[in-house]
Amino acid sequence: MTVKQISVFVENKPGKLMELAKLLEENSIDMRALSVAETEDFGILRIIVDDVYDTIRVLKDASYVCSVTDVVAVELPDQPGSLRKVLSVLSDNQINVEYTYAFAARKRNAAYMIFRVSDNEKAIEALNKNKMTPIDQEDLADLF
Repeated sequence: MTVKQISVFVENKPGKLMELAKLLEENSIDMRALSVAETEDFGILRIIVDDVYDTIRVLKDASYVCSVTDVVAVELPDQPGSLRKVLSVLSDNQINVEYTYAFAARKRNAAYMIFRVSDNEKAIEALNKNKMTPIDQEDLADLF
């Protein structure tokens, strides 16, 4: 019960992120979530998309360096303290969070987070035991 995240290396120069966004637009690729981490010379764009296979093909054809990673996506109540509760479950189960980011969906009263964790299966099991809702690629498609 994971979601596929694509990480793309992008030069940290004016217009480079726009070029990538234009490539995705020209190929009708819909981003569901994104995060950018940067260094002085390059950035890592992490995206969740509607069609992973087609996106990878398009990126590689355009000479982008990219990879696919399984990440945990969680639906949580859109209220104060929800993130802390998820993080508490992960911490209590000795699961390290390497990074996280949020995304919006059309469902009301729910928030969505992506977690890159040290052990996806253990995280999913712990979240399920605590009545939290991990979602998978198919669930993600239904949100939009």
